[in-house]
Amino acid sequence: MRFLPDLEQRDFARSLDALLTAAGTPALVRAWAAGDTAPGRALWTRLAAAGVFALAVPERHGGAGLRPAELAVAFTELGRHAVPGPLVETVAAAAFLDRLGDGVTAAAWLPAIASGTAAVSFAVLSPGGPYALDADTADAVFAVDGDTVRLAESAGAVQPSADPARRLARPLGGTVLAQGPAVRAAAAHATRVARLATAAQSLGLGRALLAHTVEHARRRTQFGVAIGSFQAVKHRLADALIALEFAQPLVHSAALALAGGDPCADGLSTDGLSADDLSVGDLSADREIAAAKVAAGEAAHATALTALHLHGALGYTDELDLSLWVRKARPLRDAWGTPSVCRARVLASTGIGAGIEAGAGGASPVAGKGASA
Repeated sequence: MRFLPDLEQRDFARSLDALLTAAGTPALVRAWAAGDTAPGRALWTRLAAAGVFALAVPERHGGAGLRPAELAVAFTELGRHAVPGPLVETVAAAAFLDRLGDGVTAAAWLPAIASGTAAVSFAVLSPGGPYALDADTADAVFAVDGDTVRLAESAGAVQPSADPARRLARPLGGTVLAQGPAVRAAAAHATRVARLATAAQSLGLGRALLAHTVEHARRRTQFGVAIGSFQAVKHRLADALIALEFAQPLVHSAALALAGGDPCADGLSTDGLSADDLSVGDLSADREIAAAKVAAGEAAHATALTALHLHGALGYTDELDLSLWVRKARPLRDAWGTPSVCRARVLASTGIGAGIEAGAGGASPVAGKGASA
C-alpha cells in the first residue's frame, strides 16, 4: 500500500500548480469576496478542463469515476492557492447524486459538473447547520434534511464569515427530489468525500502559509540579522512543518480508505442493515477520513497562527495577500465537521465512543460551533 502520490499524480499536481499560479488567485479571491464571481468562474472552467470535477463524476455521465487519491492531490493544490468557490460542495454533490442512483436529476447535473458548466452547492442541514456555501451564486443547491433532499429555489442574505470569500446563505424553499433511507446513506457518502476534500484543502493551505512565512523569515531583519536565525522563530516553523508532515500521510491514507469504502466491499451484504448502518458505510473509511480531517485542519490552523505572529504587524493587514490564506484556516478546520465532531467519529468507528453523536458537518456562520464560517 502506497501513502505517497505516484508519478502521474505528481505530474497532475504540478500542472494544477502551474495553472493556478498563472491565474493569480489573490485577485480572484478578493473579487469573489466582493460578489464578483466572473473571474472565479472562468478559472472554474479551466479547472474542469484539467479534469478536477470529473474525478467525482461516474464515467457514464462524462466523468472519470470517483478517484479519491486524485481528488486529494487536486484539492491540496486548490487549498495551496486559496481558490474560492463551492469546490468541495460541488464534488460532494456529484458523489451524492451518483450514490443516490441514476435518474433525471443525476442525468441533468452530473455531466454539467464534470464539464464545469455548473457550480453546485451541497449542504447537510441537520445537524450541519442552516447554511450552504455560495448558495446565492451556485447554479444549483442540493439541501439534505434528514432523509429528504430538495433542490433549493433561492437563497437568503449572505451571512458574514471569518473568510470573506466563503459566502454563506440559507437555501430556501425548493422541490423535493427524493426521500427515504437512500438519501441518508448517499448524504453520508457525500460527507466523507467532502471531509476528505476539505482535509486536502487544509493541507495545501498550511503548506502555502508555511512557505510564505519561511520566505518572510529569511528576508525580514531585526538587530541586523534575519529573524529566521532566531531559535524561537525556528522552533515555531519546525512545529508547523512537523504538524503538516504528520497530516499528509493521514490524508493519503484516508483517500485509499475511501477508494475501498463501499458498503458492500469485501463481500459484505447490506441485508438487514438499518439506514443508520448504511449511512456510515465502511467504518475504516469513516475513521481514516475523520482522523485526516482533524490532523490537517488543526495543522493548518496552527500554521496560520504561526504565520500571523511571525509576520508581525504586517500579518494583521487585509492588504497583505497572506490574509487571504490566514482567514481560511479556521473555517476549513471546522467545515464538514469540527475537530470534536471528527474525533467523535473516530471513537465511534472503533467502538470506544458508542452513543456519541457525530453528525455531518455543514455550513454555519459561527466558527467553532459546528461550522464552516
